[in-house]
Amino acid sequence: MYHNYAEVVVNAPLDKTLHYKVPDTLVPELRIGSRVRVPLGHRLVNGYCVGFPDAPVAMELKEIKEVLDHQPLLGEKMLRLTREIARYYRCTWGEAMEAALPAAVKGERKSARGGALQTLKALRLTKDRVLILEALEGLRKKAPRQARALEVLLESNNGIPLKELSRQSGCNLGGLNSLSSKGLVEIYEQPECRDRPSGLSISESQRPKPELTSEQGQALSLIKTQFSLCRGDRPVAPTVLLQGVTGSGKTEVYLRAIEEVLALGRGAIVLVPEISLTPQAIERYGGRFGNIIAVLHSHLTGAERYDQWQAIRGGKARVVIGARSAVFAPVENLGLIVVDEEHEVTYKQETSPRYHAREVALMRAREEGAVVILGSATPSLETYFNALMGRYQRAILSQRIGQRPLPRVEIVDMKEGFHEGRHTRLISRRLELYMKECLSKGEQALLFLNRRGFSPFVSCPRCGYVLRCKRCDIPLTYHKRQHSTICHYCFYEVKPQENCPECAGARLNYFGLGTERIEEEMGRYFPGYKALRMDSDSMKGRNAHAKALKSFERGEVQILVGTQMIAKGLDLPNVTLVGVISADTILNLPDFRAVERTFQLLAQVAGRAGRGPKGGRVVVQTFNPRQYAILAAAAHDYEGFADRELEYRRELGYPPFGYMARIVLVGQKEERVKDRAQKLAEALRQVASIPGGLLTKVTTPGVEVVGPAPAPIPRIKNQFRWQLSLRSPHSEAIKELLEGIPGGTTGGVRITIDIDPYSML
Repeated sequence: MYHNYAEVVVNAPLDKTLHYKVPDTLVPELRIGSRVRVPLGHRLVNGYCVGFPDAPVAMELKEIKEVLDHQPLLGEKMLRLTREIARYYRCTWGEAMEAALPAAVKGERKSARGGALQTLKALRLTKDRVLILEALEGLRKKAPRQARALEVLLESNNGIPLKELSRQSGCNLGGLNSLSSKGLVEIYEQPECRDRPSGLSISESQRPKPELTSEQGQALSLIKTQFSLCRGDRPVAPTVLLQGVTGSGKTEVYLRAIEEVLALGRGAIVLVPEISLTPQAIERYGGRFGNIIAVLHSHLTGAERYDQWQAIRGGKARVVIGARSAVFAPVENLGLIVVDEEHEVTYKQETSPRYHAREVALMRAREEGAVVILGSATPSLETYFNALMGRYQRAILSQRIGQRPLPRVEIVDMKEGFHEGRHTRLISRRLELYMKECLSKGEQALLFLNRRGFSPFVSCPRCGYVLRCKRCDIPLTYHKRQHSTICHYCFYEVKPQENCPECAGARLNYFGLGTERIEEEMGRYFPGYKALRMDSDSMKGRNAHAKALKSFERGEVQILVGTQMIAKGLDLPNVTLVGVISADTILNLPDFRAVERTFQLLAQVAGRAGRGPKGGRVVVQTFNPRQYAILAAAAHDYEGFADRELEYRRELGYPPFGYMARIVLVGQKEERVKDRAQKLAEALRQVASIPGGLLTKVTTPGVEVVGPAPAPIPRIKNQFRWQLSLRSPHSEAIKELLEGIPGGTTGGVRITIDIDPYSML
């Protein structure tokens, strides 16, 4: 079909589509979803074709300069999904589309971790289908092998490597060059696809499937009934909350549900919250489904991500496992999305577009006519509330596999015995005793502390001086192995002085504890045993997570020390003891979700113990032994905690009883940022208070504007930060109020809007 004009979206701060003229030479190549090169101002930028206007535009238009892809990278469903993301999360459509595609797929030749793409020669059609069919009529008698090559290209709808095309058609290089000289095909460089990322081994397991428990069987039956409800026109995707205690066999239910989907000729996506979980996930899913799985996460090289993405788009991979961005995987005929550990905050992206993968999964499932399974032992309060209200179906796995008991949890009050003379005990005497007993039996221990480094801050005991980042308003963290203090926000680094730079008299002290210090202490407490640390400082190499876990599983390491990356999802049967070094690290953060996160982390890390026949025990060290989240986690009482926390949320109007947006203003001059924040807050209050006002789509707007005030971390990277938040029982009221707020930077102040914020820092 001939198109004179195209609508194009570019990744720029523009909340509209642009119109361009389509040159005659590009008409056969251009499709909706194709990337194009277009002039914008005095430069050329990449954009996406999203439509063809029916009527010519009155003004003189610039021309599209180039079509970048022979085959569109974004289908119509993905275009609609990214449009919905842009509207909901207050970003541009271009930003949403960029987020849906890995950098390597967009032709950016190297990933942040390196890995240049290898290329090979390939052929693709240069004429539209009608002209190719006309040429075929003449070639079938004169050059039948050339005709066959054209037929193969028509059937593929895509470019084909030269050697592969020659093999399929029987046409040699001379014949293919002849087609090129006739202008029917062109030879170009195509990135070479490999089957698997390096270090990834997938083989189908010969072990028989485990017999389902009655609870697992009931959960699977409920999920199967939801497949019959799958339609692309449903206002809400069929959604099941699979709430199962740790070790109850949620993964086996996922596997059986995927088998059902594959039998229907459809595909599946499995989201996991941490890259550290992908090695075990790959082993489990690969053991069941073999080479039809693909993996997508940020630790792949650009070349590997390209390979995996192409395998998915080409239909070779029908089951995708990955972290947050895998929700955009180009699975055709998608039938199921599993969001494992759905409560995890890592599913929320903290840069634009600030989407939450769980919510995007629900959007995509509605678009695709797919089912969503949200799995967790400690569901987010929003998900739990939706299940209580009947918006989601709920299946409960209340028992561990084999009727194994949940581990006994003991709370240790660290106010007693923390100081011994001039020294402090980082490991309580009770935890030390249990560790000696555990290790002497050849069992393994896991120690959790959600703080990396050696010491969280360095200060002078005489004058109180604290070593702080010169670009951010936070203390520097001491890393002993590097003998350096580092800012975990801007990565400013300085070697600590021996004496206080303020009073010059006293030696600096290193206060608090992090995972590096705990690792060192293990060598002093238990010299005959090997400890391994897993945090973002130590797990930087290629396949570092997989290597560390394999070493621990083989028994080469007896003590695993780590942050939240070891707190969930891992199945380690020989771990009989879990120690939580400090349960208080998140509890006192200025964030309304701090108590919920504390409960979830404690419950999840406790669930790593006793997953094998030997049973398990958990020791929780805290300075707040009567705090209700800690007590509920120790009692494995999710419902008790959730009901109490929901009451607090109801009183304050926090989610799930209301909706929130956070507006952060950032700039180099504090007075300018403060002034802009105050004026913005005043303008928002005026609009929100006008009866009828701009808020015409809801009957009772009731938007509360809170602030402005300096952000909890008031300066990062020499940029001052002020914030205000919006709260309302109606999401539409907040969205309408935000419609008049321009994003981007004006007058040296940048405004960012975060819908459904998960961090208030």
